[in-house]
Amino acid sequence: MLVLAHISDLHLDGSARATERAERVRDRLRELSGQVDALLVTGDIADHGTEPEYEEAARILGLREGDGPFPVLTCPGNHDSRAPYRKALLGLPGAEGPVNSVQVFDDGAVLMCDSCVPGSDDGELAGETYDWIEATLDELDGSLPVLLAFHHPPVALHHPLPDSYRLRDPGRLAALLDRRPEIAGLVTGHAHTPAATSFAGRPLVVGPGVTWTLRLPWEGEQVADRDAPPGLAFHVLDDAGRLTSHFRAVM
Repeated sequence: MLVLAHISDLHLDGSARATERAERVRDRLRELSGQVDALLVTGDIADHGTEPEYEEAARILGLREGDGPFPVLTCPGNHDSRAPYRKALLGLPGAEGPVNSVQVFDDGAVLMCDSCVPGSDDGELAGETYDWIEATLDELDGSLPVLLAFHHPPVALHHPLPDSYRLRDPGRLAALLDRRPEIAGLVTGHAHTPAATSFAGRPLVVGPGVTWTLRLPWEGEQVADRDAPPGLAFHVLDDAGRLTSHFRAVM
């Protein structure tokens, strides 16, 4: 089976608060005693998309030193900027095209997809990203169950804030899933609330936020609960291609 730790929406901005919360989650992950194959980070890593914010993220996540206990997989969110993200976080030449990557494990594969629309908080998987997904799945040849990871959920989560900026053209994504039975589930961020639902017959799991937690309409008028602890998820993709998710608060 494949075991992923999952965090989202760090919004690192140079403040002591953001740094402490991200480091608290990092330290919890480093204390784990059992199998975790990778850490997945689904976007809004930086708050303003600047190189210093990504340099701090690389330090916290251990991307520069390579001293983390497992690989770190990332995809950008609407607060991220592609060129600084590539340069300061990934150590790649700066470029403005979609940031897409794949990690293949013995028991599954994770496709990290860029759902950003530069200059907008909306989400969209660009045509070249869909082409990349299709080509990558062709190379895998159905040999492994696959998770698609990106920032913007493609369905309503029943709060006006994230629902105002969800993934555009969900029908195109649904058509992809219909053609590709090897896709076992979808993993996203963006909403700052742990959530589980379904989309086009697949499980869809939304990771909790590190920086703050979304209050749902029936929880009060205040949108952002900044006192709630950072959240962490664990996803298990088993040999039958079934996705199971567990959520933790990091005190």
